[in-house]
Amino acid sequence: MNSLSEALGKWRLPANTTMVFVVVLFTVTLLAAFANQIFSPESVFHVSTYTITLLGKYLCYAMLALAVDVVWGYCGILSLGHGAFFALGGYGMGMYLMRQIGDRGVYGNPELPDFMVFLNWQELPWYWLGIDHFWFAMLMALLVPGLLAFLFGWLAFRSRVTGVYLSIMTQALTYALMLAFFRNEMGFGGNNGLTDFKDLLGFDLQADSTRVALFVITAILLAIAYLLSRFIMDSRMGRVVVAIRDAESRARFLGYRTEMYKVWLFVYSAVLAAVAGALYVPQVGIINPGEFSPLNSIEVVVWVAVGGRGTLYGAVVGALLVNYTKTRFTAIIPEGWLFGLGALFVWVTLFLPKGLAGLLDRWQQKKMATDTDDGDKVEVRT
Repeated sequence: MNSLSEALGKWRLPANTTMVFVVVLFTVTLLAAFANQIFSPESVFHVSTYTITLLGKYLCYAMLALAVDVVWGYCGILSLGHGAFFALGGYGMGMYLMRQIGDRGVYGNPELPDFMVFLNWQELPWYWLGIDHFWFAMLMALLVPGLLAFLFGWLAFRSRVTGVYLSIMTQALTYALMLAFFRNEMGFGGNNGLTDFKDLLGFDLQADSTRVALFVITAILLAIAYLLSRFIMDSRMGRVVVAIRDAESRARFLGYRTEMYKVWLFVYSAVLAAVAGALYVPQVGIINPGEFSPLNSIEVVVWVAVGGRGTLYGAVVGALLVNYTKTRFTAIIPEGWLFGLGALFVWVTLFLPKGLAGLLDRWQQKKMATDTDDGDKVEVRT
């Protein structure tokens, strides 16, 4: 009973951490946006549209890492399939963007996307109907991943599947979806996926102002996702979730329906990943079955491990840091990047089990201990 009570009170960050995160995020976002819009390309202070797009992509990855940290860091559910929810959200947005092309496509068909015309489709599949409405497309982009997560979680958690078996099941889920979406008969563009997008809600996707707006919107939604996740984890539900992670059998003995807590947290995490995917597609300009790749989901786990799981801000920092490093090193040593990523994960596991956030915590604890010792010395002299 005591150990469960202690578990319920663990994992609270300092109150100012959330404020620092939001302030830093919005400061960097606004400075980059203003530097792109105000300063000319010849100015040393100008931030290129390419950099803005790259930063927007990083923020989408940060939201995906946040989604994984919610279930892995706080509930102990190591998901190796969150790339599936990310990709499904991206396909929801991609389908809407394809419908907005209209007769501006290569084949000039106002109803069918180019890939359907090429494959001799005669009419839109039933699951494409209504997707030309933005609100309906976004509803489907969130509802489909959410329902999939609910069904998967309900079956898995009620059967008390945990540990490596659950991780393998999540990886099998995303791999199965990848194989399905590669098929032309599915009606999602097959191997090539969905691309050649023109505009979003009437705004040209190639315009600098649209790119900046997408970047700012992504930052705002990341901040909202962070604040909402922090609220959940600091609530009674969050404390129960942590208790389930640390002592699920005891929590169940006290009367908590642990499988329901895990299911709803898994659904929430899947929806976050879907939002990230929906934001990702208009900024990158393409969505294909490669996004379902199990390797992508494993990379997300590496981001969270590097930043520090169970902290939320650590997941965001890890995603930004690893992806920036990946961008730099894939240009220098493209063949060796994956080996470097694997080595980084092994090094973090061995020497930084709590990631960079754990390193920061240790530094703060040492500083507090030093300050306490100095205070004691002063008191002795007095």
